[in-house]
Amino acid sequence: MTQAPMGRIPADLNLPLPDRLLAVATRMFAEKGFENTSVQEIVNAAGVTKGAMYHYFGSKDDLLYEIYHRLLGLQMSRLEQIADGPGTAEERLRAAAVDVLNTSFLYLDDFTVFFRSTHLLPRDRREAVRAERRRYHERFRDLVEEGQRAGSFRPATPADIAVHFFFGTVHQIGVWYRPGGTLKTEAISDHYVDLLLNGLKN
Repeated sequence: MTQAPMGRIPADLNLPLPDRLLAVATRMFAEKGFENTSVQEIVNAAGVTKGAMYHYFGSKDDLLYEIYHRLLGLQMSRLEQIADGPGTAEERLRAAAVDVLNTSFLYLDDFTVFFRSTHLLPRDRREAVRAERRRYHERFRDLVEEGQRAGSFRPATPADIAVHFFFGTVHQIGVWYRPGGTLKTEAISDHYVDLLLNGLKN
């Protein structure tokens, strides 16, 4: 499936139909909430019929899961590239932290839907999403532990606590951030990453 521009209702109706449906659903779920958005509203906005949607997605739940799976897949792929790339553990941790913030801002609608509506997924899908998130956090934690072994970070701080603290703050971005504010996303990312790294250093 071609990657659609996430978090936006596309003006180009020539996008592949699954991508168009996902883009429309993401925007509507972010604006109105999953529970307050009907399948009919989604297909109307996408310019298709319900039958066309059900050919690709068996339910509204399937759309919601694909939003999560797509965002997590993107972030995990990028994290693995950074973690396995060149540089010290500290340099790679900084790059990974900046990346997760940048992708969260870039795909803000997807990110907002993710943390607002995870609990609405069926149990098996919810557990699958949690397993994917856990793998991401563990790979991120590996960088912290590598930096601790190298002497770049204070070993007394449990890596799990540092990672949970960092992502706990990142996950709140969708609650307070609004585009067009006085702080640019790059500045916010820099502040978040500095707080993480400064808290880990000796």
